[in-house]
Amino acid sequence: MSRTVKIIFWLIVALIVLVLSYQLLNVPVEDSTIKIGFIAPFTGESSDKGKLVKDITSMAVEEINETGGIDGKKIEVIYKDGGCNSSAATSAMQKLASDEKIKVVIGGFCDSESLAAIPIAEENKIFLLSSRSSSADLINISKYFARIYPSNNDQGSVLSEIAYNDKEWKKVAVIQEKLDRPLNIFEAFKSNFELMGGEVVKEEFSAETSDFSPALTKLKKEESDAIFVNIETSSIIEMILKQIRDLKWELPLLVTDVVGSDEKIIEENSKLLEGALTTELNINISNNKFEQLAKDYELKYKEELPFQSYAQTSHDAILMIRDAITEVGYDADKIAEWFRSVEDWQGASGLITLGDDGDRDDGYVVKIILDGKTIELKQDSDE
Repeated sequence: MSRTVKIIFWLIVALIVLVLSYQLLNVPVEDSTIKIGFIAPFTGESSDKGKLVKDITSMAVEEINETGGIDGKKIEVIYKDGGCNSSAATSAMQKLASDEKIKVVIGGFCDSESLAAIPIAEENKIFLLSSRSSSADLINISKYFARIYPSNNDQGSVLSEIAYNDKEWKKVAVIQEKLDRPLNIFEAFKSNFELMGGEVVKEEFSAETSDFSPALTKLKKEESDAIFVNIETSSIIEMILKQIRDLKWELPLLVTDVVGSDEKIIEENSKLLEGALTTELNINISNNKFEQLAKDYELKYKEELPFQSYAQTSHDAILMIRDAITEVGYDADKIAEWFRSVEDWQGASGLITLGDDGDRDDGYVVKIILDGKTIELKQDSDE
């Protein structure tokens, strides 16, 4: 073999080695983690609820990862503050959408967070699962959105039925905060209550209001059978109830789950809320999954599980996502389809079935606040 031929031969060998090396270096390495986004209020009025759902999610993720993850891959959750407002939620969702590895986001928690995040999710083909948003405006809003907390429409309807049919109240006075969620609940309450033959009178106030006496004085003149305090900001309930008492206005009281599910608020205002009717998610708190969740939470955080319905659905959200990814892979479109086929999925919040619109089928039950506790109302009782 001549010297020239040898040189050409070794040049060809070197070229082949270079090509093979390049190909090997550019073989995509399969990710060892599955990244999931998360939007909830970690600052502001609802930050205590945001902390809870983050803690619950972290517990569930830790359990999943310790038992092998999803097909050997660990879950990594990227938490972003939605602030319970559209501006913060938009920023949070944009940051999550910029990471091409994120195909699923849990959130928003508040209605405003979900409504702000959905257009960005659609644009980037990211699936959103909310464990708490309940606005009627979210019904069938996008194929990339589903929720495992029922619509506000259900809550308003349930309260109206107990008021008219069981309590036989014919006229209800409503003091209402000017926010989307109370408005959704009111519209359903009013529509159903009037359809049955009742009458509703209402006064509204803005979030920064501290003196409710002018609105309450107007409502008192209406001589209603009950008062419905319809708010989103749970911390103002004490001011409203004290001003009702100062007016010497003694009537049965209705409140939404914002108050009824807040153990701290109920404990601090037990006398003012005694006998009030409220609603909570229709769940069986004695099921094994919830009992284990409550036990694990108390063991880890050295306190009883607060905001139980929020904790239950938050726990279920991450486990349902795990099951979806296991069955159909980490693909937003396939996961969106999977959720619309869910039927009788057993979770901490009970059996979950979702409709074609992405909404949870079961709704709320009426409860009563007695001795600082929220208990189920026996509708054939005289309480």
